[in-house]
Amino acid sequence: MSRAMENLLAILDLERLEMDLFRGNSPKVGWQRVFGGQVIAQSLVAAQRTISDDRFVHSLHSYFMRPGDPEVPIIYEVDRIRDGASFNTRRVVAIQHGRAIFSLSASFQRDEPGLDHQIAMPDVAAPEALIGEADLKEKFLKNAPDNVRRYWERERPIEMRPVSLTHYISPEKLEPIQNIWVRANGTVPDDRRTQAAVLAYLSDMTLLDTSLFAHGLSVFSNKIQAASLDHSMWFHRNCVLDDWLLYAQDSPSTSGARGLNRGSLYTRDGILIASVAQEGLIRQRTKV
Repeated sequence: MSRAMENLLAILDLERLEMDLFRGNSPKVGWQRVFGGQVIAQSLVAAQRTISDDRFVHSLHSYFMRPGDPEVPIIYEVDRIRDGASFNTRRVVAIQHGRAIFSLSASFQRDEPGLDHQIAMPDVAAPEALIGEADLKEKFLKNAPDNVRRYWERERPIEMRPVSLTHYISPEKLEPIQNIWVRANGTVPDDRRTQAAVLAYLSDMTLLDTSLFAHGLSVFSNKIQAASLDHSMWFHRNCVLDDWLLYAQDSPSTSGARGLNRGSLYTRDGILIASVAQEGLIRQRTKV
């Protein structure tokens, strides 16, 4: 178990302050603002703790309103919108310094049988055929810009192996398509709710990058201001997070200083477990 994964599981174990009121903390890793995936995951945990044990999240929709301050706790207030025979709906507002920084709506359903189909997983190189993090740091990072190097050298609870690294080192304009293998850097408890929260956490990683490919940029460029605006996720099938997942991403459009990104998460054997959509701010800086 990596220290980063231990920290992630710890911050997902929210403190209950009142019946529908929870408090969460951020890891002390020197970030200037709270990682968006953390707020999504903690909000989902807060909502889950107001749901009966036989219901599981099938979708969430959220908005980022203000940057989160990693130095102070985040208060999560849950509103029990509806409890039905098959579905439950919850709304969560994350609060810091007396103001809302994030809101999430989530829907929960009891397991039911039904029709079943999915689109096929892209045909890409297996994770074992790609450069690992140790080789990445040794061969790639020594020539990378400082901000790229700091990002990749940071210990994370999720290990990533991009199929291509071109967009980090080249200004070439690429097709807005990205494939990244991801896996938990440690053991995730065999609990569907914890697994859903970890999956929500990692779903915010790398996604915004894809809308920049067509413009020869990356999120590390000092020519742009980039930030997540909203985030939606659909949980299709249960999955134990003990192996690599392929995060297949594309960006159908960028306009109006916003980029739209889509993602599909597959198991190694091609089972689609979740879909993601996110729009992000991509504002060109007038001064560099």
